Amino acid sequence: MSLIHKFTQDGEYYALDVNSGAVHIIDELIFDLLREDSALSFDEAKLLDKYSDEELNEGISEINELINAKMLYSREDYQEAALAHDSESYIKALCLNIAHDCNLKCTYCFADEGEYKGKREIMTPFIGKKAIDFVIEHSGPRRNIEVDLFGGEPLLAFDTVKEIVKYAREKEKLHNKNIRFTITTNGTLLTDEIIDYIDKNMGNVVLSIDGREKVNDAVRVRKDGSGTYKDIIVKITKMVAKRDKSKQYYLRGTFTSKNLDFSEDVLALANLGFKEISIEPVVLPKGNPLALKEEYLPEIFKQYDIIYSELLERNKNGDSFKFYHFNIDLKGGPCIYKRISGCGAGHEYVSITPNGDIYPCHQFTGDQKFKMGNILEEGFATDMSKKFKEAHIYNKPKCLECWARFYCSGGCQANNYNFNGDINIPYELGCSMQKKRIECAIALKSQIDF
Repeated sequence: MSLIHKFTQDGEYYALDVNSGAVHIIDELIFDLLREDSALSFDEAKLLDKYSDEELNEGISEINELINAKMLYSREDYQEAALAHDSESYIKALCLNIAHDCNLKCTYCFADEGEYKGKREIMTPFIGKKAIDFVIEHSGPRRNIEVDLFGGEPLLAFDTVKEIVKYAREKEKLHNKNIRFTITTNGTLLTDEIIDYIDKNMGNVVLSIDGREKVNDAVRVRKDGSGTYKDIIVKITKMVAKRDKSKQYYLRGTFTSKNLDFSEDVLALANLGFKEISIEPVVLPKGNPLALKEEYLPEIFKQYDIIYSELLERNKNGDSFKFYHFNIDLKGGPCIYKRISGCGAGHEYVSITPNGDIYPCHQFTGDQKFKMGNILEEGFATDMSKKFKEAHIYNKPKCLECWARFYCSGGCQANNYNFNGDINIPYELGCSMQKKRIECAIALKSQIDF
C-alpha cells in the first residue's frame, strides 16, 4: 500500500503523503531519499553517490522531522470508518432523464443518441413531479438536494422542465428542503426565452461543445451530418454572458482518438473568454475508431502538461480559467466517506427515466440488470443500493495499492462495470489519466496557493 507518492511536474519535485493529504514541494535530494513505504536509512542513502554524507544526514533529518509531525508516512485510519459505515443511506442527488431523445447524432454518444438501449421517449410532467416526490421522500434529514435535468437533450421537453421546477419550488417549502437544479444541454435549442429561464432557475448549466470548430463538427453533428459549431457558439456565448459570478456554468467537451491534441480545444475555448471548461476523455469499447488506447497515454499526458503550464502562466497574468479536472482542494476537501466511496451512485444518487424506472446512475440506464425499481411502484432495490454502497476502495483490491485512492475514490462504477464486468475492478486506462490529472492539479494548487 502506497504511503508516499512522489512525482515531478514542470521541473519541480513533489511528495504527497497519501493518508494525510499533505503535499511537499521538495528538492532533488529529498526526492531521491523517499520511497513509497519509507525513507532510506543512512546506510542505504550512501549508495546515492551524488550526495555528500553531510547532505544525506541533513536530508534524512528533515524527513524524520516531517515523519514525527505526521506529515510523511502518516497512519491510515479510514478503513474502520468505512467498514462501520452501515447507517441508512439517503438520496441527495437525482438525475432526471427528461428526454430519451436528442436532436443531434454525436458519433461517440454513450446514450445511444438518447435512446439508452430502449426507445425514444419524453418525460411527462406527471413523472417529473413524482420524481421530485420520490427524492424528497428518500432524502431523509438531508436539506440540500441536487437535481440534474439530463437527456438526450432536455430542452426537447422545455415545458416539462418548467413544470418540474415550479412543482419543486412548491414542495421544497413544505418539506424544508433546498433543491438546486442543473441542466445539461447541447445548446442548439437555446432561445432568448430559454436563456432567461435557465439563468433565473438553474444553479448550474452545463453547455456541450467539443472545442475547435473542425473538431466539434467532426463528431457533434446533426442527424443530416452537418456540424453544429457556428450555431452552438453564438448561443452558449449569450447564455454565459447572462451568468454572474454567483451562478455556475461550465463548457463540457469530449476528446477522442481524433483530437489527441485536445489542449488546443481547451485553449480555443479559453481564448474566446470562457472561464469554466472541461474536456473529458471519451469512454468507448475497444475497437471503436474513436476509442482511446494505452498507446495514446504519452500524448494525452503531454496535453495535460500543456494545460498545466498555460494555467500557471495565465494565473500570473490574472487571466486564468478553470479546467474542471484540475480542481482540487489541498486544505480540506471532501469528508472521509466521500473520499473512499466517490459519487454515491446507487445509494446517494440515482437516475430516473421518462417512464419512472430507477437506475444507480444515468450511465447504467437501460441495463435491466441494474434496474432498482420504478417511482410509480412501492419498493426500492435496497440490496442493489447496499451493493453500490459497499463498492468503496476497501472492497477494491487494486485501489488499495494505488496512491490516488483518496482522490478518485475507486473510479466510475459504470466504467468499471462496462470494461471489467465488475464495479469493484477499476477501469485502468481511466485510472492512468486520472492519476496524471491529479498530479497536475496538486502541482498547480501548490504553485498558486502556497
